[in-house]
Amino acid sequence: MSVDLLAKILGIVALVFAVMIHEVAHGWVALRCGDPTARDAGRLSLNPVRHIDLVGTIILPTILALSGSGVMFGWAKPVPVNIGRCRNPRQAFWMTAIAGPLSNLLQALLGTALIWVITLATDGTVFLKGEIAINFLVAYVVTNLVLMTFNLVPIPPLDGSKVVAMLLPHRLAIPYLQIGGYGFILIFLLLRTRLVDHLLEGVLVGYMRLVGLAG
Repeated sequence: MSVDLLAKILGIVALVFAVMIHEVAHGWVALRCGDPTARDAGRLSLNPVRHIDLVGTIILPTILALSGSGVMFGWAKPVPVNIGRCRNPRQAFWMTAIAGPLSNLLQALLGTALIWVITLATDGTVFLKGEIAINFLVAYVVTNLVLMTFNLVPIPPLDGSKVVAMLLPHRLAIPYLQIGGYGFILIFLLLRTRLVDHLLEGVLVGYMRLVGLAG
């Protein structure tokens, strides 16, 4: 198997785990807030099959990998959440939203910690050429940082929009969230610009420098 093909496979595997845990985090926080919808639907599971979305988890990542894209992106099947069943719906609204990106940050930190554990047990070289474990962990860290950053973009229905909605007056929050019906069109147009590329590059470079994985 070529190194390039292996890297693409590892990127897809990293994405599947990252988006799966992202969605489980939404459902788990909703459950803690009083909404058992995700649990009752069997979606608080770490079985990837329960979370696979044909387009977001399989088709899009495969296209990105085969096209040579430097960024792996996708999504899992959304976990069902019924905010109306929560004890404090207003609080649960933003807490369940932020849970997804927060889970990606925690996954990135865990991946970084494992990289350092492995390197301390070897010769101290962070990026070991041909080392599958290190290559997977690097892909895992980068994928989670990309998912966290992108999901915090305040365009409905991305998670960041729900946090912004909580800061707006009610008369503005409702029409703002209703943009979600056209949100993916806006997201697509945004992806056609260099703004997202610059944002992701800034986050990735900043993080890698902060944790000592880049010069």
